[in-house]
Amino acid sequence: MKRRGQFCDGVQRRDFLRVGSGSLFGTAVSLSGMLAGQAGATTNATAKDDRSVIIVFLKGGLSTIDTFDMKPDAPVEFRGDFDPIASNVPGIQVGEHMPRTAQQQDKFSLIRSFGHRNSDHGPADHYMLTGYHPVAGFNAGLTPNNQRPAHGSIIAKKLGPRGSVPPYVCVPDMHPSAGSAYLGPSVSPFSVNADPADPGFAVRDIVPPLDLAARRLDARRSLLAQVDRFQRGAERLANKRANAVSTFRDKAFQLMTSPEAKRAFNIHAEADKLRDEYGRNSLGQSCLMARRLVEAGVRCITIDHVDWDTHDNNFVTLKRDLLPHLDAAMSTLFRDLSERGLLEKTLVIVTGEFGRTPRINKNAGRDHWGPGFTVMIGGGGVQGGRVVGKSNERAERPAENPIGPEDLAATLHHLLGVNTKDEFHTAEGRPVTIVNDGRVVRELL
Repeated sequence: MKRRGQFCDGVQRRDFLRVGSGSLFGTAVSLSGMLAGQAGATTNATAKDDRSVIIVFLKGGLSTIDTFDMKPDAPVEFRGDFDPIASNVPGIQVGEHMPRTAQQQDKFSLIRSFGHRNSDHGPADHYMLTGYHPVAGFNAGLTPNNQRPAHGSIIAKKLGPRGSVPPYVCVPDMHPSAGSAYLGPSVSPFSVNADPADPGFAVRDIVPPLDLAARRLDARRSLLAQVDRFQRGAERLANKRANAVSTFRDKAFQLMTSPEAKRAFNIHAEADKLRDEYGRNSLGQSCLMARRLVEAGVRCITIDHVDWDTHDNNFVTLKRDLLPHLDAAMSTLFRDLSERGLLEKTLVIVTGEFGRTPRINKNAGRDHWGPGFTVMIGGGGVQGGRVVGKSNERAERPAENPIGPEDLAATLHHLLGVNTKDEFHTAEGRPVTIVNDGRVVRELL
């Protein structure tokens, strides 16, 4: 039987290394490396384009034929059990189990002609989170760090941090394909490694454990200083830039005690009413945390939400568990961002690695389906209330205006002010452009 957090290919959600998973001493060192890389980031965003992005990644694959691209006139073995309902934008309908989100349709748009060529979890994850299809032989379980840098790492590299908060954060955990690849650990995401829905939620890397007295933290700083004494002379001779190590280490300690970071990650400061509206579950509270991080200056937040792999009992699982959480989280996030004046400068992308098969299987489920699905996108310069493209009569594949991961990547980076033609270099010195042959989906803008 499939365990929670495990998908049909047997890959576990935690089968990878995370930033900040070691001791507090190790945390300071890893954070110092991250900060060192951020100091060298190239900022090429204008004030107009100084935006953030929230990527809500529904790992396993959302069934968009049951939510955002209903086909009520298709044969019963395709259309499923749910009915469409009207949204607050005339002519746009969504699934009946997304009623609250339907009333926020004017704040986001739907790409109904999205699709790609891979229907396997690991490679499809990589494709959607990086814009690059992995090379042959890719195995997410054996290759935890992605072949190409994720969107968040590119943003961290090109734009750098705002203030004392990291530029790139993963909530509640880091997806295996959300890493920095050949860009190195300096622009790896800061992984929260805790569920914001837990009553005792705390971020260990920002707020030291309650049982760790301040004098112990000071003692560890003193120990690092003593070690530095023996290295300082040699470092000066070997590399003048080596002196920056101690500076970045100090910055790591400052981050751990930063009032701004403490406030950003303190979800308990939110009103109970608003927390209830987002939903007291992992997805809802992760979306609330993402809004708080945007307010604090984080440039990219990736939310990794699992268990959308509905091979069995698709309709029961969606109706009873998954869609009520998604409906509450998405409707409240868009409304909350709008009411706070943050929606225009916050791009929100909601997608899985693929969709689900239009034809229902023998277990009342839907299987993996990369050729055609819908992506939800709004804010950050995207015009709400639009539908871009359309699928065929059974939602099997695009019927017009096909759009894929490369195009999504181009649009994302364009909206954040990153030049998509800029190049990075791999460890072997090979130049790689930020976006490979993607076009900006200007129909959304």
